[in-house]
Amino acid sequence: MKRKEQSKASRKTAGTKTSGKRAVTLIPGDGVGREVVSAALAVIEATGVGIEWDRQVAGMNAFRRFGTPVPDALIESLKRTRVALKGPLETRVAEGWRSINVHLRRTFDLYANVRPTMNFAGVHTPFNNVDLIVVRENTEDLYAGIEHEIAPGVVESIKVITARASRRIAKFAFEYARAHRRKSVTAIHKANIMKLSDGLFLKCARAVSNNYKEIRYQEQIVDAACMRLVTQPESFDVLLLENLYGDIVSDLCAGLVGGLGLVPGANYGDKGAIFEAVHGTAPDIAGKGVANPIAMILSSAMMLDYLGHRAAGDRIRGATASVLRVGKVLTRDVGGKASTGEVTAAIVRAMSRG
Repeated sequence: MKRKEQSKASRKTAGTKTSGKRAVTLIPGDGVGREVVSAALAVIEATGVGIEWDRQVAGMNAFRRFGTPVPDALIESLKRTRVALKGPLETRVAEGWRSINVHLRRTFDLYANVRPTMNFAGVHTPFNNVDLIVVRENTEDLYAGIEHEIAPGVVESIKVITARASRRIAKFAFEYARAHRRKSVTAIHKANIMKLSDGLFLKCARAVSNNYKEIRYQEQIVDAACMRLVTQPESFDVLLLENLYGDIVSDLCAGLVGGLGLVPGANYGDKGAIFEAVHGTAPDIAGKGVANPIAMILSSAMMLDYLGHRAAGDRIRGATASVLRVGKVLTRDVGGKASTGEVTAAIVRAMSRG
């Protein structure tokens, strides 16, 4: 079933083991991060999979303690374990440090961001047939952060697109589609305007598609794709996007299925991976115990897949789908009144019954 999918690319999971347990870096994050990460840990524990957590801080919590949002200890931990489960980290708007998420992805060359997006029975949305995968290039585009002031009141931001990164992410998307028996890959672009940069991205995607004749290759301009997503989301399967478009479109897709609280995320490279929910720190509800933990829980299931514990990941996905389907224990963002802890407990109970 498509709900059980995971990326088989980048499954090099060598890392430190002590006492027979796989070492994984744990980054609780800022805002609601600690609450939803704690929920994921409880669910992982219920699977019986043994993990040695190397707890590290980043973001605002790290800045307050160490004067930097990315401490050296965090980088050293990630170099050692190569795998992390991460909560959301604060990124200030128009001030402060650059995105830590972007920094970590680029530092460890986690070039492929994967966000499975699908409907769950019990979560009422205008659509009932959404089942798509967003594959986003993670290392360049406008997120390269190359910007400067040319003159007072005039700022230039440079978009970087390379053939190497474009071919690499296209191959990842097609390999994912082949591994999970997906039928099509759609490259999303704005090459009608950015003929060189987005044009290069398309040329690379087209070239790679020639090696996967069994998978239908399509292209769509990004604005037209957004309209089509909110009118005919079932017409998409795997979406292949540059960095900025991928960031925007993945959130749009989350809105189709009930919101960011339901969508997991993973960042894959050739030598490691970081798993994270796609939502932000939600400071308005932090500490109130009402955050939806499902995105983080499903992200942890993707992590277990990556570590070779597919059966445990399937148990988590099955139990989560069961709780949503019953619809009695839901957080308020999806129409319920339950707390973070109550949803977590319900999923753990469903796992024991399964």
